[in-house]
Amino acid sequence: MIGVLLVNLGSPATPSPADVGTYLREFLMDEYVIDLPKTLRWALVNLAIVPRRKYASAKLYQSVWMKEGSPLLVNTYSLANGLQRHLGNSFKVAVGMRYGQPTISAAMTNLIQHQVERILAVPLYPQYAESSFETAVQSIQRAARENSMADGVAILPPFYDSPGYLDASADQVRAHLVQHPDSHIVFSYHSLPERHIKRLDSSGQHCLQRADCCEQILECNARCYRAQCEATTRAIAQRLGLQPSQYSLAFQSRLGRQKWIGPQTSDVLQQLAQRDIKQVAVTCPSFVADCLETLEEIAIRARETFLQSGGNDLTLVKALNAEPVWVQALTSLVNDFADQPDLSQNK
Repeated sequence: MIGVLLVNLGSPATPSPADVGTYLREFLMDEYVIDLPKTLRWALVNLAIVPRRKYASAKLYQSVWMKEGSPLLVNTYSLANGLQRHLGNSFKVAVGMRYGQPTISAAMTNLIQHQVERILAVPLYPQYAESSFETAVQSIQRAARENSMADGVAILPPFYDSPGYLDASADQVRAHLVQHPDSHIVFSYHSLPERHIKRLDSSGQHCLQRADCCEQILECNARCYRAQCEATTRAIAQRLGLQPSQYSLAFQSRLGRQKWIGPQTSDVLQQLAQRDIKQVAVTCPSFVADCLETLEEIAIRARETFLQSGGNDLTLVKALNAEPVWVQALTSLVNDFADQPDLSQNK
């Protein structure tokens, strides 16, 4: 039997300020998220950010919390259940969260208790970023060592250009366009600090040095998050037959005053309204499961921004969640990955 470990970001246990504070501390103390010296990071997180932010964030979580729990967990578990049905009895699927519960280590222990021979870990981040994919990899590898599985775990690489993922993402947008053919499509991705992009540029002379630096993925920017976001956007737009004037690319979810990659989603929405574009649909391809950043930040706050700027309507295109076409695509990804004769290069 092969174990499949689906890894996502995580959520607070409840939308209470206390639990949100606990979650934020774990999340923000990750050196891949806030890349400052540990002492300075501790002071910033525990003395400045969390005491103030936990109350505001708790209200945001409360606005989208489901009867079954956190939207991110609910949607990830639904995906896991669908994947399990498609993969069959020769696989065992488990869910682990980078922050909060269930932990990656607990999920791996669960798989081992089912006597899996090896584990395929699937970070549910289509595009590579140190603050999402890489920190998940480090946590998976740490859990593997703790469970004496260091040689038995392989990790699926980012799938930003996987045809199945792209087809499923295009299908979600297409379903909206059937009902609202005049919608301008905004592709909104989680933002990153610019320095996270620049330090992965192996040449030191390419990323964010010129306007067209992300138009191609080369050796020097192979792990560039922004370039992968642009590649995903172009591929989905091509599948939909969209002209450049029919869609925009933007970045959301900034934290702090440092310089982040842009343009910012809220700014793009205001500019679209000023151009007399009245109907917008926002799709968020960096999130494969609906969560706070899609259900609250886009469907509620971004919609308010667009309407207040003169737009008539903004619709969130739902994430892939457990849509049948996505479950089938992920099943194919896992099967293809499992069939590779040597997975050591993916560890």
